[in-house]
Amino acid sequence: MRRKFPLLLVLLTVLVAGIAYRRPWAGKPGLDGTLTLFGNVDIRKVDLGFRVTGRIAEMPFQEGARVAAGDLLARLDEIPYRIELDLALAQEAQAAAQLAKLEAGSRPPEIAQAEALVRERQVRADNLDVEYGRLAALLAEGAVARQLADDARANLAEARARLATAREGLKLAREGFRGEDIAAARADLRAAQARVAVARNRLSDSECRAPDGGVILTRVEEPGAIVAAGQTVLTLALDTPVWIRAYVEEPDLGRIRPGMAAEIQTDSRPEPYGGHIGYISPEAEFTPKTVQTEELRTKLVYQLRVIADDPDHGLRQGMPVTVTIVPDEPSSRPQ
Repeated sequence: MRRKFPLLLVLLTVLVAGIAYRRPWAGKPGLDGTLTLFGNVDIRKVDLGFRVTGRIAEMPFQEGARVAAGDLLARLDEIPYRIELDLALAQEAQAAAQLAKLEAGSRPPEIAQAEALVRERQVRADNLDVEYGRLAALLAEGAVARQLADDARANLAEARARLATAREGLKLAREGFRGEDIAAARADLRAAQARVAVARNRLSDSECRAPDGGVILTRVEEPGAIVAAGQTVLTLALDTPVWIRAYVEEPDLGRIRPGMAAEIQTDSRPEPYGGHIGYISPEAEFTPKTVQTEELRTKLVYQLRVIADDPDHGLRQGMPVTVTIVPDEPSSRPQ
């Protein structure tokens, strides 16, 4: 009998351990109606880089450094982008000057010059008209050769044509430039302003700043490296949001809903974190691969996300935690 007692004790211990291990990930209803889940901490990570190509000139933070939103994480050599901006600004100034010229029309000295040209050609036309009249009278009396009268008539016609040209030039000078030319100049100015905006944006994109507070996980590149647009330069783990990825079986789905309050307990801190259910997956999936028993591998579960309301740096990626959900106790936090 004494020999059987240790054997029975061993079997009992194995049986209790098997029952405890049977559902390490699923919900365990408590006597007070609470639901206990087991999961892991998930923290968002973001791969950061530049929207433009260039050579990295500066990376002030090392791996593990904590940064705030807006901190400069990396900067490209900005000289090429400043030159591009200067060129665009010069083209904008040129287009603005051309538009101002067309809108202002002819200057007063230009109009005065056109008026003087009209007067000059008017005088010449009047003089040739008088000369042709005299030669025509003499030709009628047979006192001059017909060739002289013909030449005088041709000179008079040319003078009158030149006078008409001068008058049209004066009219154009007084009216200014065509509306179509002014519209084209305005379009050129808008295009130049757009090029300036693009150049400013490219200069701004030569800096990589933190989108939110967090910790630098990886420096993929180093100063001096030439990187392409969109290439990852460093990886940042964001401080918020922090959530717990857990799984619940179908029979327990009716007991939970988004917004319900939850407590998050870790092994490294006695006080629990407050949280709430933020998401319940609409699709079922098989038990996660981390559960290796043959009995549990074929069971369907639903993933849910428990968001930590006031996380601190104690919650780290992959940390195992215990989540306690109290039914009918909604959280005051937004979902």
